[in-house]
Amino acid sequence: MKLKRIVIWGTGFVGKMVIAEVVSHPNFELVGVGVSDPQKVGRDVADICGLPAPTGVIATDDVDALIALQPDALVHYGPTAAHAEDNIRLITRFLRAGIDVCSTAMTPWVWPAMKSNPPNWIRPVEEACAEGGASCFTTGIDPGFANDLFPMTLMGLCSQVKRVRASELLDYTNYEGDYEFEMGIGREPEFRPLLENPEILIFAWGATVPMIAHAAGIELDEITTTWEKWVTPTERTSAKGVIPAGHVAAVRFTINGIYRGETRIQLEHVNRIGRDAAPDWPSGNDDDVYRVDVEGTPSIFQETAFRFTDGSGRDAAAAGCLATGMRALNAVPAVNDLPPGWVTPLDLPLIAGAGTIR
Repeated sequence: MKLKRIVIWGTGFVGKMVIAEVVSHPNFELVGVGVSDPQKVGRDVADICGLPAPTGVIATDDVDALIALQPDALVHYGPTAAHAEDNIRLITRFLRAGIDVCSTAMTPWVWPAMKSNPPNWIRPVEEACAEGGASCFTTGIDPGFANDLFPMTLMGLCSQVKRVRASELLDYTNYEGDYEFEMGIGREPEFRPLLENPEILIFAWGATVPMIAHAAGIELDEITTTWEKWVTPTERTSAKGVIPAGHVAAVRFTINGIYRGETRIQLEHVNRIGRDAAPDWPSGNDDDVYRVDVEGTPSIFQETAFRFTDGSGRDAAAAGCLATGMRALNAVPAVNDLPPGWVTPLDLPLIAGAGTIR
């Protein structure tokens, strides 16, 4: 396979892990790294990412300089869709320059055709792709391959599917993301978190529901949501501090694709602080898993666990984050081969991870 020259944007949690893998990967050459933090500018990425030896790649916030490197792709691990304008401004500059983009940032772009995607998030990317003759692919783990690639692959083994459900079943004890404001974990039960709003939940997390419907050849009647909270009777400790008794220590929510009056496609999250939290809610056969349940002919049940077995002590959440980042990186050769425009999982061939066995 032709060596792919890549620029990575972002040295946060995911970007750091991917950079550490790229520097020794036989199929990719890291030619540039972009950062938005002024304190990282001018430093060797080995210093930023904790690598043992200098790479010779110096972090920069000069977008024009990165574009001038003429990489095969920008692999973008930027901030979430809460920073949509910044993400769009950056990504479209690369696209207009004819550089393909593979990103994990803008989760609603996992399925750009989702009706709730605002036109000012879609049109600039389409125009930039057309101007530069470039392609834009967005992935993730959830939304992303755990609830699009996995369930759709299993559905292809069935003659009939009555319902498909993709679930994230995770212990958030060691998670340091913003679950208080977004999910209400750690807050009093009266607090209404951001994602409890059905429109926001569908927009932020539900892109794969209409994608699966499209792949199955149906048009959904509507998309609905449910939201439940579990209040801990005792104090609980997490990586972010103490959750007092009487506060929310677990949430369960669903996004439901309704077809002919029935839920046929469902995304489910059960996120806990402690494995014993919300004991009556679904759990995996193993801890911290992504599960797919296909009720059909035949019915299929699959659990996927992401783990580090290298003795590093990194937890399941970190393993899942690395898998998310590598999905975007490993997609580069396939995205390079596709016509300009949006790229979704339905457009990609099998990505088997060329160069991973070495």
